[in-house]
Amino acid sequence: MLLVIDVGNTNMVLGMFKGENLDRVLRVATDPPKTASEYGMLFRELIPDWRQVKGVAISSVVPPVNPTLREVCLGCFRQDPFIVNCNSDLGLDLKVDQPSQIGADRLVNAAAAYHLYGGPVIVLDLGTATTCCAVSAAGDFLGGAILPGIGISMEALFSSASKLPRVELARPPRVIGTNTVASLQSGIYYGYVGMVDGLIERFKGEVGRDSFVVATGGFSSILARDSVQIREINPCLTLQGLRILYRRNRPVPS
Repeated sequence: MLLVIDVGNTNMVLGMFKGENLDRVLRVATDPPKTASEYGMLFRELIPDWRQVKGVAISSVVPPVNPTLREVCLGCFRQDPFIVNCNSDLGLDLKVDQPSQIGADRLVNAAAAYHLYGGPVIVLDLGTATTCCAVSAAGDFLGGAILPGIGISMEALFSSASKLPRVELARPPRVIGTNTVASLQSGIYYGYVGMVDGLIERFKGEVGRDSFVVATGGFSSILARDSVQIREINPCLTLQGLRILYRRNRPVPS
């Protein structure tokens, strides 16, 4: 069994693969102060069949957690984890100024999208931050864009405008709101969808109008309904990418 771990700023997503099949997905809070012993106890509790783990692949955008997770993998699973970085065999040519500064999640998503959908492909990750990356038909990672996620944008609005009430992220039935709550929901939802679509349209102008657009991340299923650019939602794209890259860089676990 292969354990893959996607370490984000807010959560860690754990996926267990049996062969090519994603058997389980678990989510825990990312907590940098947590010790290796604490994470080890948590993982063993969440993964009853932890003794069957024969390989571990990690993508992390929280570097302080990496040594702790390596210690957990060595002590708990007896496995030296494969941790994705710009020097890994990604199956892509990194056509950017400073490859070492590219987030591991963006590398994994780009590699997964190119492997699964071919190129040119545009990957939209709607999480704590929103990232958009482009890969050419030849497999060149061309770069991308990074912007505040919709959750961060909502929090900034509510904290800076004291008279505005907090509202949940929801798709309102009409664009023109007839009260403050409806107006806020419309502006947040349709405004963000419009921004995303506009960004992708500009990406296509540089990478190709025939680019396949795939979305992932926690907010993708909410926002993709009204997007005219997103062709597919793949909530497990990062986990699938970790499995693909493990196969390219390490022996396949049984």
